[in-house]
Amino acid sequence: MTAGRTAAVAAAVVLMAALPAAAAQADTGDRWMRTTASFGTPGEFLAPDAVTHDEGVVPAGARITVAQRVKDGRTAVELSVRGIQPDRAYGAHVHTGTCGVAPEASGPHYQHRIDPVQPSVDPAYANPRNEAWLDFRTGPDGSGGAVAEQKWSFRAGEARSVVIHEHTTLTGKGEAGQAGRRLACFTVPFVPVAAGK
Repeated sequence: MTAGRTAAVAAAVVLMAALPAAAAQADTGDRWMRTTASFGTPGEFLAPDAVTHDEGVVPAGARITVAQRVKDGRTAVELSVRGIQPDRAYGAHVHTGTCGVAPEASGPHYQHRIDPVQPSVDPAYANPRNEAWLDFRTGPDGSGGAVAEQKWSFRAGEARSVVIHEHTTLTGKGEAGQAGRRLACFTVPFVPVAAGK
């Protein structure tokens, strides 16, 4: 790997916050996760954890952070970015696949109740209560972020990435959940719901 590619593809740093002893003893299911990376371009055989599919909008070296809190079977996911194209709106969602060379590698949106018809464009399933939508707008410096709070948590192994799309998410019948091209993807080690919750 070249020095330039090494600089552009910073390794993700995963920090699992330690719970206070009292919280752990109470078995509240309170867990945290936070991971940060720099976007890089995918190689022919290997993709970094944070992949840009459009360097004109999400340049190599732009930063992304995803944090998650799981408590009593509920989940909050926070997204923040910096260094991407400023002064515009984006769609963003939690997806079921990991990032790859092809934008489609990240699979469909994670759904709490899975739509039996795929691709899912039914507002009964493709909505911010059944999926984790993180649409955001960047400011003049290319920074932005969002938080999604859900009354449920991810099933183990089924939520694997956050994808940034070219426009905010549509909600109408036959187009619900659509947000245009996949501009970038970040493979995230999401925490599933605690056993028994």
